[in-house]
Amino acid sequence: MGKTSCRYVVNALGKGGQTYLTQCHDKHELKSWISQHEHDLVMEELKIIDKKKHPLLKLFSMKF
Repeated sequence: MGKTSCRYVVNALGKGGQTYLTQCHDKHELKSWISQHEHDLVMEELKIIDKKKHPLLKLFSMKF
């Protein structure tokens, strides 16, 4: 069985209280998923985690 790694993890909240958790392999797939579900999502609650981002950049991009 081959190793499949997903780069982006999406955690979002829906307008009806739904919770969305999905994984995308690349930026194109991520943009496609967001555009398909845009009308159902609360965009302020959308969190995208880039698993391949350098740890030092993660530290500087944290919200306080």
